[in-house]
Order: sequence, then C-alpha cells, then structure tokens
Amino acid sequence: MKCLLINPWIHDFSALNLWSAPLGLLKVAEYLSQFECEIIYIDCLKTIKHKSYGTGKYERQQIQKPLVLKQIPRKFCRYGITPEEFQSQLKSIMPVDIIFVASIMTYWYTGVAETIREVRKLAGDTPIIIGGIYATLCPDHAQSHTGADVIYKGSVENGLYAAVEKLGFELKRISDKRPYYKLGLLQSQFAPLLTASGCPFSCTYCASRLLNKDFIRKTHDEVFNEIEELYKLGIRDFAFYDDALLTDSDNHLKPILKKVIQKGLSVRFHAPNGIHVRFIDDELAMLMKTSNFKTLRLSLETISPERQRLTGGKVRTDEFENAVTILKKSGFTKKEIGVYLMYGLPGQNLYEVKEGVELLKSLNVHINLTEFSPIPNTKMWNELLAKRVFNKDIDLLLTNNSVYYYLYSGYDFKELERLKLEVKAYNAS
Repeated sequence: MKCLLINPWIHDFSALNLWSAPLGLLKVAEYLSQFECEIIYIDCLKTIKHKSYGTGKYERQQIQKPLVLKQIPRKFCRYGITPEEFQSQLKSIMPVDIIFVASIMTYWYTGVAETIREVRKLAGDTPIIIGGIYATLCPDHAQSHTGADVIYKGSVENGLYAAVEKLGFELKRISDKRPYYKLGLLQSQFAPLLTASGCPFSCTYCASRLLNKDFIRKTHDEVFNEIEELYKLGIRDFAFYDDALLTDSDNHLKPILKKVIQKGLSVRFHAPNGIHVRFIDDELAMLMKTSNFKTLRLSLETISPERQRLTGGKVRTDEFENAVTILKKSGFTKKEIGVYLMYGLPGQNLYEVKEGVELLKSLNVHINLTEFSPIPNTKMWNELLAKRVFNKDIDLLLTNNSVYYYLYSGYDFKELERLKLEVKAYNAS
C-alpha cells in the first residue's frame, strides 16, 4: 500500500515557523511503519529562510481575501510552497492508495481545503483522510468544508487501523513501529519533543482537555533516548510541545535534564508553549539553565486576579513574580524569558493590558503580546455563545487571532497600536 502524508498550506494574514512541525502527521507515519506500506511525505510548509535556533520564514503568495474578511485591512496569503511546486511533487509520486492530511488551527481550514482541491486534480477519488486539531474539534465543519472523505478524530492509536480498513485496505503488520526520524522524515533544523499528552489543568480558553482527556507521560528513558537518537543525527535544537511540561518535575523533567547534563549533550532547548510558573523552583531553574534552555515562554495571560481565577486559576501574579526572580537568579536573561500577555479576552479592557505591560517591564522580561482567539467547544467558546457575542454558525475565519480582537474587542485601535509599538521598542532595548 502506498500512503501519502501531506502537511497542508496555511491561509492567514501572517505566519512564521516558530518551531512548528506536524507532529501528529509524523505520528501517523510512525504508526504506518509497522505495516507493509510505502510512506511518502510532502511538506507544503517547508521553511525557506532559516533564522535562529531552527525557526524561520515560509514562502508566501498573496491570494484573494475571503469575502468575510474584506474589512480586515491586511494582505491575505498562502504560506508554503507554490501550487506549481506542489503539483510537481504530486506528479512525481502518483498514483497512491490513500492520502492523509494534517490540520491544526480551526481558522486555517481554507488552507486544508485548497490543499485537498489541488490533490484531487491528480488523485481523483483516491480516499483522503484528514486528522489533527481542526478535524477533532470541528468534525462536522471539516466534513462539509474540506472535501475529505474521512474526518479522523482523536489520537492515532485509537482507531486509525479501523478507519483504513473501512476504506477497503488490509494492513499487514511486518515489523515494530519506527520513529519518524528513522523514516527519512526529519526535514527541519530542530526536533519537536512531546513528553506527555494532555494537561491536568482546565483553562477555559484552551482545548487541550478536548483533544486529550487523559494526562499521559512518557518515561524518563523514553524521552532521553529520543533526544540522544536525534542528537546523533545532528539535531541540536529541541522544542517541547507539552501543555504541562513542568508538572511534577521532580519525577519527570528534572530526571530528564539531569541525564542530558550527565551525558554532556550540547543541545539547545526551547519551550514555546506557555509553561506553568508555579512549578518553577531553584533546582529546576538551575537544571534548565545548565542543560541550556534558550527560550522560555511563561504563561501569565493577565494580571487581573479575577480573570486569572475565572480562566482556570493556573497562575497568580505573586507566583509569576517569584518564578521570574528564581529564573533571573539562575542566570536567565530578558531575551530568554518571554511572557505571554493576552489582549482581547472577553470583558478585558485595554487598561488591564497596559497594567500587565508595565509589570513585565518592571521585571525586565521579554513581552509576548498575544491576541485572544476563541477555540470551538471550549468553555470560553460556549460562554461567548451563551452571551450571543457570536452564533454557532460563525465562520471560523472570524476566530483568527488577527481578526477576532479587531471585530469584537471594542478597543481603540490607535491606542492599541501605540501599545504594540511601545512593547516592540522595549523588547528591542
């Protein structure tokens, strides 16, 4: 059986590769590797201009803005390889028996749909399965908007075999599973690390619990062995994808970092997902510094005690300030300590955001201003529906983080722009 795996285009106003990799699709490849399958991979989001630590820029082409976004005064683009290059790659490998397409952000569905339309030109009625975050959170929408034959919800292990066999294919097991980096699929200058699936917290704006009901961790040895194997292949930058990396660190992250240090691996670690500051202690901070964490992103979101409580209670401002003190004492710099501060949250005025900016400036940390984007079926999404801020039939394009605040925050945009410029100047200083 010949299987084609595709990482689709992004349609958006902006997109950068900040340690982004289609980990779910790579897990599909790992799963299929135990069967009698030929696995072919096309990455429409191949990075063309590499920056520091494995990050980079995508190629882009301006495309027609969807009508629903006409009022947004920005250029709308397709991010990734050109359609001509995509067609060329498809022609070189067709025909195939089955096609798997990844999906991430729910408001990127038009990129998935265009990818599938392009595939259909050559693949005809070859069965196409889409999975991933969008497919899991919005299966009915994906069924009616993407042109895929099968909408696969959930993790790879829990049903992919049955989904493939239902299409009439027989999967013949011939070996153990192999990691993606031993299948010739390691195409970036960094490697993603997922040491645990799920999250023990239930933040109202987050979909982690909807995607993974249980919090399941790999063993220390499994994680370290993956790091060591990738290191042997020349990878030096590793990005943690965990939603709760620091949880119970005495029995998880600390032992992993101790092994990295003991083995003398000259790596660079990055934590682009917001980490939980209440779990940062002196020992953990020193281990993170010694093992060479170069990028930390701390979850603060807001300094409003009431909003902190209402959104899940994962952080208090005093805990955050204590964590920054510990990290600074361990040698982390302003450039290395980034803090997510959200704006556009329901009911959040710009004064609250400004207060947060002033606090972060006083602590001398890097400020990552982040637009709120409602995620379908989360608690906050349902609250917004109940308040009739929007209705259940809202076009998901309008939930884009570059769009939602523009339409629904009620902010003075000149004032917001001044704040953004102020933060940009501060970060550069």
